[in-house]
Amino acid sequence: MRALICGYYGEHNLGDDALLEVLLDQLPGECRPLVTAHDQALVRERFGVETTDRRRLKGVLAALDRCDALVLGGGSLLQDATSFRSLLYYGALMLAARTRGKPVLLWGQGLGPLRRRRSRLLVRGLLPLATAISWRDPASAAQARAWGVADRVGSDPVWGLPARDWRGRGGPIVVCFRPVRQLDAMAWRPYLQALEGLAVAADRPVHWLPFHQDQDRGLLADLTRQGLVGPALAARSRELAAATPQEAMDAFAQAGLVLAMRLHGLILAALAGSPCAALSYDPKVAAAAAGIGCPCQDLDAPPSAGLQEGWAAALDQPPNQSGIADLQRQSQVHRAVLDTLLS
Repeated sequence: MRALICGYYGEHNLGDDALLEVLLDQLPGECRPLVTAHDQALVRERFGVETTDRRRLKGVLAALDRCDALVLGGGSLLQDATSFRSLLYYGALMLAARTRGKPVLLWGQGLGPLRRRRSRLLVRGLLPLATAISWRDPASAAQARAWGVADRVGSDPVWGLPARDWRGRGGPIVVCFRPVRQLDAMAWRPYLQALEGLAVAADRPVHWLPFHQDQDRGLLADLTRQGLVGPALAARSRELAAATPQEAMDAFAQAGLVLAMRLHGLILAALAGSPCAALSYDPKVAAAAAGIGCPCQDLDAPPSAGLQEGWAAALDQPPNQSGIADLQRQSQVHRAVLDTLLS
C-alpha cells in the first residue's frame, strides 16, 4: 500500500513539520508514504521519505497514479484565505483520486475560512468525496455536519507529540510572533510596549523564535527599523534559530513565558510545559488557548488595558497538565482515519 501525503510540507514552517511528523508516526507500517513538498531535499533528509514537488500539479497527479490512496494531512487545506487557487488545487487532487477509484482521507483537518460563496459551494461538493475524515476542532466538525457530513473530531494532531518536562522558571520570555493583517505598523506598538514593560519589570531577556522561516524571520529587525521597538526591549532581544519542532520545544521548555501568535507554536509551548499566553489573529488560536486555559488577546479587538499585568500573572506559572493530557488523548482520534487505509 502506498499513500500520497499532501500538505504544506517543505515550506520551512515548523507547524507543518510537526504535523508531518505525527502523521508519519500514525501511518500503518504496511503503508509507504510519498510526500508532496516544496523543499524536497529537506523533507527527504529529515523524514526519510520519497517526495514530489508540491508546487507542480502535473507532477503531483503523476505521483497519484503511482499511489493507492490520497491523504490530505493536517492543517486547514480546505480554505480560501491563502487563495481560491489553493482551494482548487486540493479540490482537483480529491476529484482526480476519486475518478481513479482511490480512497481520499482528510486527516486532522480544519475547515475554512471560506470567505467566498463559490468556495463554500465547492467544499460542500468536495466533502462527500472523502472516504474517511477527522476534524481537528469542533467548529470544523459542526460546519461539516451542517452540510450533511458527519465524522470524527479530535484535537489538533500536533497534540500527539510527546510532552516535555518544563525547566524554565526564571527563564527568558520567548515570543512566537508573525506578520498579521491586524497588526499594521503602529498597531504593533501597544503589544511591544507591554512586552518591554514586562521584560524590564521581570528582568528577563526576550528571545524571538521565527516559526515560519520565510514569513517570521527578521520580524524583530523589521519592527526595529520602523522605530516600534523601544530601546530597553531592543537591548534585551535576540532572534533564535530553530530548525525543527524539537528545537523549538527545547527553547520553550526553558522559557518563563511563551507569547505565541502561531497556533502550533502555542501547542508546542504547552507540550513543553511552558507558561503560555496567546495573541489570536484567527479563531483557531483562541480555541487552542481556551483548551490550554491560558490568557488570550484577540487581535481583532482593542488591546486589553491590563495586557502587561495578564502576561505578568502567567509568568513562571505553567498550564494545567490535566487539560493538556486530555488534548493529547483527543488527538489519537486521527489515527483511526489512517487505519482505514488497510481496510
